[in-house]
Amino acid sequence: MGLTQQIAAYIASPGIDAVPEDAAAIIRSGFIDTIGTMIAGREEPAVRLLRAQLAERRGTAEEATVLLGPDRAYSADAALINGTAAHALDYDDVALGGHPSTVLVPAILAEGERLGVDGAAAIRAYLIGYEVWGELIARDPDPHHRKGWHPTGVFGTVGAAAALAHLNGLEAGRAAHAVALAGSMASGLVANFGSMTKPFHAGRAAAAAVEAVRLAARGFTASPDAMEHHAGFLAALSPAGRADREGSVALGRTLRILDAGLSIKRYPMCYATHRAIDGMLALTARENLRPEDVTEIAVTVGATQASMLRNHRPATGLEAKFSLEFAMAAALVARRVGLAELTDGFVARPEVQAQFDKLRIGTVDTQCPVEPIFALTDRVRIRTTAGRELDSGEIRFPHGNAKDPLALPELREKFLDCAGAAPIDAGAVFDRLAGLERAPRLAGLLAA
Repeated sequence: MGLTQQIAAYIASPGIDAVPEDAAAIIRSGFIDTIGTMIAGREEPAVRLLRAQLAERRGTAEEATVLLGPDRAYSADAALINGTAAHALDYDDVALGGHPSTVLVPAILAEGERLGVDGAAAIRAYLIGYEVWGELIARDPDPHHRKGWHPTGVFGTVGAAAALAHLNGLEAGRAAHAVALAGSMASGLVANFGSMTKPFHAGRAAAAAVEAVRLAARGFTASPDAMEHHAGFLAALSPAGRADREGSVALGRTLRILDAGLSIKRYPMCYATHRAIDGMLALTARENLRPEDVTEIAVTVGATQASMLRNHRPATGLEAKFSLEFAMAAALVARRVGLAELTDGFVARPEVQAQFDKLRIGTVDTQCPVEPIFALTDRVRIRTTAGRELDSGEIRFPHGNAKDPLALPELREKFLDCAGAAPIDAGAVFDRLAGLERAPRLAGLLAA
């Protein structure tokens, strides 16, 4: 079988009845973190504009819950809104070159609620979507971000379609059509980082997956070799022609999620900044540094990381999410980089803007074997007005990374912080999500 057909066969019959507990624990953390960041992002301008746009539609079904509130919508629209909200603050988890949960979770919640599935089925669908995403993105050795593709919007669409095809019980033939159709619906441009369009990538990927699977279930067709064809999905994403379009898949033999896992963000910024933020905060606290004590900050990151951090003089909170200058400034001025700092008002403060010219960015061509879009290590060096040279040393992983995960109480703390201003019983929602596999129906799980 070709690649598309092998993926479809795995979707229809993944060979697992129960997800292993170590994998299920990772998946539960993805659901918790995504729903927390979704609640936190519910009032962001991009989400409000999207809801206003979708509210103009008439006669759509009320199949799924929107933002844990009283509103309901057609499942693709709910996935679009919820996915955009979950990614609006850039605070959601990271793996596989992108943000898996911010696509997979909203898609699974929306369709799972419509279908009346239980928590165990939701966990299994997530695993299948994650594994298909991992299988496809691993076939190209060239970083997609440098080519202009945002993997969350590109691979997320196909991965979520795989998850929903399984959740809907599609047989292999129709699952292949769903995956192939999703490939034509996939997109997302790095050039739009730092704007409302970036979180829209996630929401649109989740919604496109819903549409692809529901169309395939009705008999809508696509090419049976869309993933591996010389003019297909992988080839189109690889101008250098280095993507592996012929090798057999590892799906069902190993679990990528146990190796790559999920990295939970501690800062609502592009993950390319997180190691440097850890280093800067540690030096600032250890030396009790003030902005006036620092003359220069030199940060070394990977070349792909630097290419993502395109905003060198951000003026808004959205732009600041993709600015290493802002990350270092916030860590020095506020000694934290949280939701309160990622606002237009804080970014515009003169003492914050004054720090931007102190930064010098250097790049290295090393590559992390776990997260190939990042360098093996990042490093922060500070020169003080007293002539001292301070050095963070090589920073391998930020805390919260899959290789240095948050403990459950730390995950709860983040969730409650994200949901603190929402009119819900956040503690009760967290507890239900922590026992996701025992939920008899997703609809009850989301009752806030």
